[in-house]
Amino acid sequence: MTSLTRHDVAQMVDHTLLKPEATHADVEKLIADAARLGTFSVCVSPSMLPIQTPENLKVAVVCGFPSGAVPTEAKAAEAAWCVNNGADEVDMVINIGAAKEGNWDAVREDIVAVKKACGDVLLKVIIESAVLTDEEIVKACEASVAAGAEFVKTSTGFHPAGGASVHAVELMRRTVGKQLGVKASGGIRDAETARAMIEAGASRLGLSGTEAVLDGWE
Repeated sequence: MTSLTRHDVAQMVDHTLLKPEATHADVEKLIADAARLGTFSVCVSPSMLPIQTPENLKVAVVCGFPSGAVPTEAKAAEAAWCVNNGADEVDMVINIGAAKEGNWDAVREDIVAVKKACGDVLLKVIIESAVLTDEEIVKACEASVAAGAEFVKTSTGFHPAGGASVHAVELMRRTVGKQLGVKASGGIRDAETARAMIEAGASRLGLSGTEAVLDGWE
């Protein structure tokens, strides 16, 4: 992992702006910065769609964000709307309450419905790992695999319990193996932390302070 170049790391980054007060002008700057930094994608809120990006810059959009406490039908409809308005990837939040109750059928069915709405568009499943026990993290990842998602993701970055942790990423990677990607997101503000997440098994990083991380990598 230590042999990764700045470009390699940039191509693992979803350059992210999800602040509720973000404007379309802020998103235009996000896109320009992402193009300059060479990131894989930008990650934005659904209300910002549709947006124009350079051909090699993907558009990721959040769904059921940030609580996940949205009826499945509404979450699936939101995902479908995002896809129809240019999303290349969808980052959905699971029903965290159902996970805490141990209702894994509900968690899985929620993901299945959103994946169906996404069609061929890549789906990342945000499990909000900081509020889950190790057993619940494993169960949430297993539900994501069973539902046909392509990625599991640690965090929204909005929960007061915290964001990504090395332990959670290691556990998620161990659970999904090579079947799914693992995205570490939330609280990654420097190259040292980013490196630790990658070495733990992250294949994608959600960053808002992308430039600082990449500059530190050099």
